[in-house]
Amino acid sequence: MKSFLSQEALEILKTITKNRSRTNLLKKYEQEALVFLVQCIPSWIKSDMLTFIGFMGSLIVMLSFILATYVNKDYLLLGILGFMINWFGDSLDGRLAYFRNQPRKWYGFSLDLTVDWLTTILIGCGYMIYTDGNWKILGFGFVVLYGWAIITTLLRYKATGKYTIDTGLFGPTEVRIIVSAILVVEVLLKGSIMYSAIFVCAILFLVNIFSTIKLLRLANALDIEEKENKLRE
Repeated sequence: MKSFLSQEALEILKTITKNRSRTNLLKKYEQEALVFLVQCIPSWIKSDMLTFIGFMGSLIVMLSFILATYVNKDYLLLGILGFMINWFGDSLDGRLAYFRNQPRKWYGFSLDLTVDWLTTILIGCGYMIYTDGNWKILGFGFVVLYGWAIITTLLRYKATGKYTIDTGLFGPTEVRIIVSAILVVEVLLKGSIMYSAIFVCAILFLVNIFSTIKLLRLANALDIEEKENKLRE
């Protein structure tokens, strides 16, 4: 795929994507946007501040569900703004650190993962507040299934030493867009979010099953390789 970035921009891209393998559908456009944005961040803004901004976006998403429940369902559109803010902070915090040559690999990894998990909980809780009756269990299911995906990602990182946040063509950015689209449809057609949640949970479940099987095969191959190496010694 041909890049339209300048050589200088390509060097910046190489720096800010260090130790991060991406396969998502919007990879090219997202990375070009990050190259531009990372150069525009004022010097007084630090990586931790961007992480906080991203988390505030998650709180706005949850607030949109609360306002939609008790005021007007049109407030669900506020969640789209929340996802945009979340993308901005979450995508740029680590990249900014690498761009400024101030990386804190394990600190950043730990903080990012913790905030991602809290974000998932907030979205799940927001959905549970908005929906009624047995439909609430889908919010719980979303949190559980996303937690499963996080665990699989960490185990794969432990086994291979390579960290990736994408599953095939879909990554966090694509998920934000899909959920934002679901919110828009719910505003236009009230009650559709329940059926969308069934679809999302079903896809997450299938993806997790596939990823877990793939991980177990990898782990088994590593065990066999380790055993053979010991026999050679």
